[in-house]
Amino acid sequence: MMFTLITGASMGIGEAFAREFARKGHNLVLVARSGDRLQKLAEELRQESRVDVKVCVEDLSDAESSGRIYAFCQREQAGVDFLVNCAGLSRAGDFDDIPLGKLEEIMMVNMVAMARITRLFLPDMVARREGNIINVASLGALQGVPGLGLYSATKAFVMTLSEALYEELKGKGVKVIAVCPGFINTGFFERAGHNASNLRLPISETGVVIISALKGLKKNRVRVFPTVIDTILVFSQRLVSRKIVIRLAGFIAAVRDN
Repeated sequence: MMFTLITGASMGIGEAFAREFARKGHNLVLVARSGDRLQKLAEELRQESRVDVKVCVEDLSDAESSGRIYAFCQREQAGVDFLVNCAGLSRAGDFDDIPLGKLEEIMMVNMVAMARITRLFLPDMVARREGNIINVASLGALQGVPGLGLYSATKAFVMTLSEALYEELKGKGVKVIAVCPGFINTGFFERAGHNASNLRLPISETGVVIISALKGLKKNRVRVFPTVIDTILVFSQRLVSRKIVIRLAGFIAAVRDN
């Protein structure tokens, strides 16, 4: 039996993906470290959509978690034909203020776990010549964002790896897309210590991310930007110097105004 595996599924964009895939009739493997939230969501989706939902509680900052997730799917005989790498962490503030432990946790979750999980499940997709991978990057991946330097760097990793995989997997039956949202209403800002009231652009709902990702995957895009504002900001980078792009990103995010 085939499943859609979603990391970071207990809240925000990951939860929104879980609800949409369940609505479409996909069986699910939900991964996050919040066991209670995952179990509650899983039971709700089972009742509402009549799909099989498996819960795998893992902390992706643990280097061994990716292997345990893959082993869990093997034990449960859950083949994965859709992988959504959605888990992510951030910490607002200047780079030299980030505690070393938090720095390593962010890099592990945003980059290492994402790469390892993809590497573990990808060969099975290639062998079946069928698979889809959605990687949640960020508009911040396109430039360093003052006050969110580490986060934007990790999301640049997600985006560039996705672009390389897109080309490598041509003709192998596996699609890859990076979705690069701007500011989304998920509670992410509060957890990162980022005062959302200072933002100088509107905050969108999670639905726009889901719609753009699935539409982009269907059209075989390499990356998508969920809103018109996101697209305009990306295009505007062609018109000014790199220094101005970085300053503008810092102005819009307004982390350092906190």
